[in-house]
Amino acid sequence: MLQTQITPSRKPKLSVSIAHSEELICAAQALRYQVFVEEMGARMICREPGIDRDLFDAYCDHLLVQDDETGEVVGTYRILPPHQARKLGSYYSDTEFDLTRLGHLREQLVEIGRSCVHPDYRSGATITLLWAGLAEYMSKNNYNYLIGCASISIADGGHVAASLYRKLAKEKLAPIEWRVFPRCPLPIATLNQRLDTEIPPLIKGYLRAGALICGEPAWDPDFNTADLFILLPMQNLDIRYARHFMR
Repeated sequence: MLQTQITPSRKPKLSVSIAHSEELICAAQALRYQVFVEEMGARMICREPGIDRDLFDAYCDHLLVQDDETGEVVGTYRILPPHQARKLGSYYSDTEFDLTRLGHLREQLVEIGRSCVHPDYRSGATITLLWAGLAEYMSKNNYNYLIGCASISIADGGHVAASLYRKLAKEKLAPIEWRVFPRCPLPIATLNQRLDTEIPPLIKGYLRAGALICGEPAWDPDFNTADLFILLPMQNLDIRYARHFMR
């Protein structure tokens, strides 16, 4: 188990691990509901009040950061490995993008998603632990590619998302053989693409690690976001990041 410390008032110790019980998975799903629905206003059909759970969850490994003093789950990622995606017949990303051109890589694609951190623990240490857990997961299982949908709010109508895509596509667009195509495209041609935009911290972290953007953003009406498909070949992982997360 990987451990580090953060420094709010009581300086709790945090640890990262894969959930080993239904109780911990449920706690992660409750955190997701708190962040995505209560804080961000996502629209979800929840069979159990206060719990974000969908058909993908049963096939995923759930990466957790916990406060060791209280046991509270304060950060999470869900991870869908290729053998489980094969059983399910789909990655979550398949619902938003046509991944045909990545067909030859599917046996090595590990999908991450539903990333969130409790508001009281949004420190660099929490994010570092989540990334350390992901790096260890990929290394331990000898997987070569990390994929996922990185979200951008479109509360402004989508202009920031369109401008951000235009900015990132200049330097971070994947080669044509790795391009994906949104099933419900954000209509970027009708939006202002020239705003001076800041790259969201999570997306910035992916790109600094060596990830690429694989095409135009999709519109996710339930979360009211524009989603970019991210692909990180582990062979491209920046050596400084590898040393930082794996030490």
